[in-house]
Amino acid sequence: MATAYWDGPEEGAARGVQTSFWKAGHTPTLIAAFLYFDLAFMVWVLLGPLAPSISKALALTPAEKGLMVAVPTLAGAILRVVNGLLVDRIGCKQAGAISQLIVILGLFTAWLMGVNSFGGTLALGVILGFAGASFAIALPLASRWYPAEHQGKAMGLAGMGNSGTVLASLFAPMLAKAFGWNAVLGLACIPLAIVFILYMIMAKNSPNAPAPKKLVDYFHPLKSADAWWLMGFYAVTFGGFVGLAASLPIYFTDQFGLTPVVAGYCTAGCVFAGSLVRPMGGALADRIGGVKALMMVYIAAALALAGVAYAPTLFSALGLFVAAMLALGVGNGSVFQLVPQRFREEIGVMTGLVGMAGGIGGFYLASSLGIAKQFTGSFAPGFLIFAALALVAFLGLSMVRVRWRTTWSTAARI
Repeated sequence: MATAYWDGPEEGAARGVQTSFWKAGHTPTLIAAFLYFDLAFMVWVLLGPLAPSISKALALTPAEKGLMVAVPTLAGAILRVVNGLLVDRIGCKQAGAISQLIVILGLFTAWLMGVNSFGGTLALGVILGFAGASFAIALPLASRWYPAEHQGKAMGLAGMGNSGTVLASLFAPMLAKAFGWNAVLGLACIPLAIVFILYMIMAKNSPNAPAPKKLVDYFHPLKSADAWWLMGFYAVTFGGFVGLAASLPIYFTDQFGLTPVVAGYCTAGCVFAGSLVRPMGGALADRIGGVKALMMVYIAAALALAGVAYAPTLFSALGLFVAAMLALGVGNGSVFQLVPQRFREEIGVMTGLVGMAGGIGGFYLASSLGIAKQFTGSFAPGFLIFAALALVAFLGLSMVRVRWRTTWSTAARI
């Protein structure tokens, strides 16, 4: 049955006829990829919504707060490469099962033993990095079932699992207020366990997965300049998204004196906007081309983030953050419309490499905001520098777009 899903679109492609998206792949696997990604992202950024409570209990400095929420992002970035390798060697489903078990056991242990120091929060952040590394598993799990003309939609829908950051922002502060922040770590294990069971039932590896290669062959894409460009572009779009998702609770509490719960609501609104439009970004890229979509994204994101640096009120800052997140969310979907067009045979490792770059971008933004606040008394320098990076990405894309459109061999728009 699984193979039948794939044979249809391949035959249709040979005849030049596109198959309906919902008939082109394996829907249960797409749903399983989304659920896994969603809950993994929920716990990946968990330290962000809990940061106001944790920093008060442990008396952390602004720089320590920034590093605490940034470590899961950096760990996730590094582990995405490891997961990318596992995906191509043991299969997407098996790699996802291992990663989920590590996160569940890690959170349960942290809840049981307690986290009582800054060093303990960093150790927990490393464990949560396995959740962030789900990116390198969930996306190829879904992508490998779909033909080129539906890659943007498939990657966008699976990638909409980054909406899990909304769940963390909404519920973690409330649960921390009711039961204490350490209890939230144990409570998070409940939905994670449920999704693990559903994942094991619903997910299937695609029958057209590439054969395992030698270890050195996995890094062959890095010989191509295109791989580095795509990594850089995603470092801005996803780096901006996850960096803000982790840092906004701290920003809203420090900048405007909001309670952790209200700051969580504000963060959830911003993150929801970015999560919601990710599949729209993929669909838009399918329609007009990922390059054109990304160029609009970088200009919009740069303007919004530069505006945030000078926002005088909560409402103006909130509006600009929503605009930035909308742009970055579209950009996330657009980058991953491009990746399979250029590196379809290496999609597992390229998802890991590009995802790693996105995580590094998020680590930079989250940590730089904390450092800027501690040494200048303002978050503004961190936002301005990242806005400048968006403009650099725009200029880089302008340089490569003609070559990409004339040299890439693909039926989809780029």
